[in-house]
Amino acid sequence: MSPKLSIKEKVGYGFGDFASSMFWKIFSVYLLYYYTDIFGLSAAVVGTMFLVTRIWDTAFDPVIGIIADRTETKWGKFRPFILWVAVPFGLIGVLTFAAPELGSNGKVIYAYITYTLMMMVYSAINAPYASLMGVMTADIKERTTLSTYRFVFAFAGSILVLATAEPLVDFFGNSLNVPVAKSWQFTVAVFAVIACMLFLLTFSWTKERIAPVKEQKNALSEDLQDLGKNKPWFILLGAGIATLIFNSLRDGSAIYYFKYYIVNQEAFSVPALNIAINYSSLYLVLGQAANIVGVVMAKPVSDKIGKKKTFALAMLIATILSGFFYFFNETDITLIFIFQFLISICAGSIFPLLWSMYADIADYSEWKTGRRATGLIFSSSSMSQKLGWTLGGALTGWLLALFGFKANMVQAEAMQTGLKMMMSLVPACGAIISTLFILFYSLSDEKMQQIADELAERRK
Repeated sequence: MSPKLSIKEKVGYGFGDFASSMFWKIFSVYLLYYYTDIFGLSAAVVGTMFLVTRIWDTAFDPVIGIIADRTETKWGKFRPFILWVAVPFGLIGVLTFAAPELGSNGKVIYAYITYTLMMMVYSAINAPYASLMGVMTADIKERTTLSTYRFVFAFAGSILVLATAEPLVDFFGNSLNVPVAKSWQFTVAVFAVIACMLFLLTFSWTKERIAPVKEQKNALSEDLQDLGKNKPWFILLGAGIATLIFNSLRDGSAIYYFKYYIVNQEAFSVPALNIAINYSSLYLVLGQAANIVGVVMAKPVSDKIGKKKTFALAMLIATILSGFFYFFNETDITLIFIFQFLISICAGSIFPLLWSMYADIADYSEWKTGRRATGLIFSSSSMSQKLGWTLGGALTGWLLALFGFKANMVQAEAMQTGLKMMMSLVPACGAIISTLFILFYSLSDEKMQQIADELAERRK
């Protein structure tokens, strides 16, 4: 029997995604806006850069997983990467939001280099972090609980960024009288320090417990062949990619939607701090709060009807609600916020299920082949997250260019209609594709319990 994990260890594991999610949310919500409206790059150029750099980064994830599977230290296979990469993660994040005085070509080159490095260090810490869940416990319900902790903290980190990023930019600009680009860099530096500290706590408070059934020296070709024959992994990969396209399109379009479609952005001001709180910030924070509600609901609902049915139902409801979102106009602020809350509950419930199911797939692969490759399965599975984010981010930039976006100008009617579609009908396509994929997933909770029991006997 796997020991129950302590609250401290679950919290320590959650801290890791609190740290990662702060930067994930900065990139998915603000980076395209920073590049187009502050750094001065065109939306089409940034969309292409996102595609090129993230495809390389997507391929880099399994490389990290393969290395981690073959790493042997006194701390385990995966925890050492969290220790080694925490500080580079923060430093390169700050450099990504620097705005050196360069010509147009120099700016593009600088953006390509710093963003590529950022995505590589993100993979180097996040792929081992995700894999860590697969070796902390073998209990399938405890994994869902651990995944719930992870994503509650993940969305809490996102809330911190969305609630404070724009106010901090205003604060640094007004207090230090520096350009807006420098204010963004100072703001990201604050988040970088917090992220480094939390990663170090994750390393300190967690423990790796599960070793392979036998001492294994797997050839890479064997691991890749096993993965290639793992049908549930392919199905979950497709569902994950489509889900991330859904989320990244909605996140990446939101700041443009409020700035150029809603137009009247300011919800209220805080005179004492000389800052304004915008509707876009409130909208995004509300979404993350609703994500947490979805994360908390995922376990009790999936305990009753199963992970697969919970996943499919959530994405089907998100599809329908996203379709209705298209019909709201700039005066329907209340409805916009209500539907953001409901859609985000559905979206939030997916992620603890997704990563708990990846841990199940690692067990299924070991049960079927006699070989365990946790790092490869989790890192190659994180490709779905990166690839969905890649395609969603690139589509956001390309759609802005297609609809005729012009930074810091009043937008034409076609662009405003395009923004409505980017917040509703286009992401709805991603949600329904995710639903269709998950209908073919074959690992029920009952089957996974049988597999877990057989593996426990083998490990004895």
